[in-house]
Amino acid sequence: MLARRSGRLAAVVYAVGICGIILPPAVVTLVLLLRQLGLAGTAVGMICAYVGMYLSTVIFFVTGFVRTVPVSLEEAARIDGAGPLRVFLTIILPLLRPVLATATILISLYVWNDVFYAFFVVGGRVDTLPLNLFAVASAGVHLNNWHLIFTYVLLMSAPLVLLFTVFQRQIISGITSGAVK
Repeated sequence: MLARRSGRLAAVVYAVGICGIILPPAVVTLVLLLRQLGLAGTAVGMICAYVGMYLSTVIFFVTGFVRTVPVSLEEAARIDGAGPLRVFLTIILPLLRPVLATATILISLYVWNDVFYAFFVVGGRVDTLPLNLFAVASAGVHLNNWHLIFTYVLLMSAPLVLLFTVFQRQIISGITSGAVK
């Protein structure tokens, strides 16, 4: 695991892993690369673009959280005969639920509300909800029908509200677990 390793190589891998937070993605380069790979205008290309942009955020969250987990928990499991995979699945992964829930909600909000990258990477060939809303709002026909636009926004927000409701308990338990030492 990246959080438990020390040394120059681990520091370089971590720095490369989180450089996506600091460096802005180059839209032109991204579109050209996806065209060369034959992924421009496809859902797979959009998924690859989002994974490339937001994986660094997840690496940052998970690594920071795992560094706060006491090493003695892992050592106790190893003394009991658990291997590295078993230690991760039975000790670390259940502790990661709050941070993974937080990252899921945060990145889902970014992806769900994204118009910019969807517009340039997909190029209007795959319909996303924000692109549809943009088309409806900018069509000029519906400018007097704000109730239709507002209904569309509410329907577009419903899955995110459901996602937050499902993960809410995990986030609250993560916040309160860090409050008591």
